Amino acid sequence: MRIRLLKTADLDAVLILAGAAGVGVTTLQADPERLAARIAGSEASVGGRWELAEAGYFFALEDETSGQLAGTAAIEAAVGLNDTWYNYRVGLSVHASRELGIYKQLPTLFLTSDLTGASELCSLFLHPDWRRDGNGSLLSKSRFLFMAEFPDRFSERVIAEMRGVSDETGRSPFWESLGRHFFKMDFARADFLSYVGSKSFIAELMPKYPIYTALLSAEAQAAIGEVHPATKPARALLEGEGFRYQGYIDIFDAGPTLECSRNDIRAMRDSSVFKALAAMGNGSARGKKGDTTWLVSNRRLDRFCATLAATHPMEDVLPLSRAVLDRLDIAEGDSVRAVPLSIKE
Repeated sequence: MRIRLLKTADLDAVLILAGAAGVGVTTLQADPERLAARIAGSEASVGGRWELAEAGYFFALEDETSGQLAGTAAIEAAVGLNDTWYNYRVGLSVHASRELGIYKQLPTLFLTSDLTGASELCSLFLHPDWRRDGNGSLLSKSRFLFMAEFPDRFSERVIAEMRGVSDETGRSPFWESLGRHFFKMDFARADFLSYVGSKSFIAELMPKYPIYTALLSAEAQAAIGEVHPATKPARALLEGEGFRYQGYIDIFDAGPTLECSRNDIRAMRDSSVFKALAAMGNGSARGKKGDTTWLVSNRRLDRFCATLAATHPMEDVLPLSRAVLDRLDIAEGDSVRAVPLSIKE
């Protein structure tokens, strides 16, 4: 398996993946026009025609043997510079009466645009059939090697909006308890309108005053800052890289926004550049005794590829099997950027 940038010819395969993702993966909806524009925008970004406000990079996890796409992931270089970027910030409102002996700290939601300008990790989806063999780590973390290679293309602050709690029908308890009262539409419709860029309705209809979470249903309160069950592995991967929940949630489903300083992301901070050395082996992720699993990329902007490799570095040289070299579209002696997966992984 390898990561590569998406191409226009991949549109039909991406549409199939988007259909499997379901409601709640906001930036991966089965809208052919929008997905085609995102792929074209990614191609333009790597082609040199980019500005921070417009740039985005769209990747796929590919089985290089069959050509089948197993998942997607993306990076938006800077959110909210063209369209307002809304979140709720979870804070506290203190109410006290000395006369009555009452002191209450009440969680409160404040509508903000605090995360404007941050780079966003988004559109992460791995088809259930491929949730094995380290594919989740490869799909999610390969983006950090891309960012490490081209840091000037991204903001100092990096965020990831996690999919919030919803049931098998797409019903969000947070939306039902709050958003529906103001928008008079179902969660999927509001999520879609936000995705396609029609964000003015949020400012027009969303209450401008702080919202006391005690007024929401118990189910909605429990959903604040929690992720969809299918998103728990993705959250764990990001937290292992240094991302943390800092009190910002999605205004529709209350999913947490994780954030980290770009230079503090483990895979970026600990990655190194090596010279590739052709080695014996079949390219499996297990390798021989003493090897560990590394995430390796080819350092190319327009033909970026990344894959997993079982290897053991020798000073500035990284032995890689012929199969891995082929996946990365490089030859012996070319340079690569690599980082070991965490011991837990």
